[in-house]
Amino acid sequence: MNKTIRRVSVFTLLLVFALLVRATWVQFYEGQALADDKNNRRNTIALYSEPLGNIVVGGEAVTGSARTKSGDLAYKRTYTDGSLYAAVTGYSSQAYGATQLEGVYQDLLDGTDTRLKSVLDTVTNKRSDPGNVITTIDPDVQKAAYDALGDNKGAAVAIDPATGKILAVVSTPSYDPSRITTGDADAWKQLTKDADKPMTNRALRQPLPPGSTFKLVVAAAALEDGLYSSVDDKTVSPDPYPLPQSSSDLTNENPSAPCENASIRVALQYSCNNVFGKMAVDLGQDKVRAMAEKFGFNDEEQDVPVRAYTSVYPSDMDKAQTALSGIGQFDVTATPLQMAMVSAAIANGGKLVSPHMVSKITDSGGDVLENYDDRAGTEEIVSSDTAEQLQSAMQTVVEEGTGTNAQISGATVGGKTGTAQHGEKNSKTPYAWFTSYGKADGKEVAVAVVVEQSDAARSEVSGNGLAAPVARKVMEAALKG
Repeated sequence: MNKTIRRVSVFTLLLVFALLVRATWVQFYEGQALADDKNNRRNTIALYSEPLGNIVVGGEAVTGSARTKSGDLAYKRTYTDGSLYAAVTGYSSQAYGATQLEGVYQDLLDGTDTRLKSVLDTVTNKRSDPGNVITTIDPDVQKAAYDALGDNKGAAVAIDPATGKILAVVSTPSYDPSRITTGDADAWKQLTKDADKPMTNRALRQPLPPGSTFKLVVAAAALEDGLYSSVDDKTVSPDPYPLPQSSSDLTNENPSAPCENASIRVALQYSCNNVFGKMAVDLGQDKVRAMAEKFGFNDEEQDVPVRAYTSVYPSDMDKAQTALSGIGQFDVTATPLQMAMVSAAIANGGKLVSPHMVSKITDSGGDVLENYDDRAGTEEIVSSDTAEQLQSAMQTVVEEGTGTNAQISGATVGGKTGTAQHGEKNSKTPYAWFTSYGKADGKEVAVAVVVEQSDAARSEVSGNGLAAPVARKVMEAALKG
């Protein structure tokens, strides 16, 4: 063999060897990464090759799967009452992925969760029959909240204080996930470009200034710290309250309200800014923050199991800013979930049971894979004495104060209104808040509502006028069931 041929042969063998090495590397080292790549069409084909498992509300599936008429995707996701349950289910789309419970439990719902595999499935590498997600949502409570919010932009959350079960999660305006399950580009563009943001889950994932509803947290801190021993003790609270390190005064919405040196009960009843602004300064931001964090503020991993956005009580404030934080303004933000947790803990004797909207997950035969009701933890937020005092004061708010629109015949109801400033110098329509609890015939519920925008005139926007009637409808549905 001449020298040239020998060199070509060696070079060719080296090329073959390189190809073999590369093929081996791809197959054994990069294969899984390529298989898991989001742009791998085979994954989507496999995902929708069989019907998905279902999300269940009140014993009935609110999701389904339907045969497609063409294309390489055999099935598409379907929804029953999609707009009603969108804030719970999220969506599962052939083009846009999955969100909310659809996303959290995607492996369970598509049958790839390893807990679903039988011995035979493992040997044959067969895809298992999908599992189901059993929610804690009460369909009557969910519908009551959805109907009561109506055309308003807002949200509502209802929790059973004793168990932590979330009975309703509603965000309006809503959308029907069925519109985007097959990847309809026009529908996707319309929904994502809509100025009202119907795909934003306002109940869990849009924290806003909570306004005067946050006064409950400040009151809890004052009682637990011993700054005041009773909700009926007189406070030292000038009206108006001169903000420290500032030339401004903290005034009250109702200048004729008896807010000067008012007790906590009276200050909650009339929503006295001067009392809670000064109380926050007297306590100091660290003590207020510590109490807020016990209720769940500043928790960056608040999973229910959908990850909720963090509700924030800020740091590094001066005394004027601390005063404003005491009335739920400055940089304080909260989700409706968070404010429902505040009322739930107070209603439950000071103990907060971990809120969750999934009761259990099961395999296709109904066998329980995980029971979240059994795993719900309980944390003492305030003493039972503090909780009882705050319950009493919240009842005064509903019976004689700013929350009379939440009254329910035959039920004990406590609440706190809030009207949070919005925009520079409060130039935009305020947010109307109401957080509350109701008890009747051995049943109880905690509800928080925010109305972000309505057709009401700006002068008519208030927690009692807009949010309390929604909360009342939700509580009535929960207590009558």
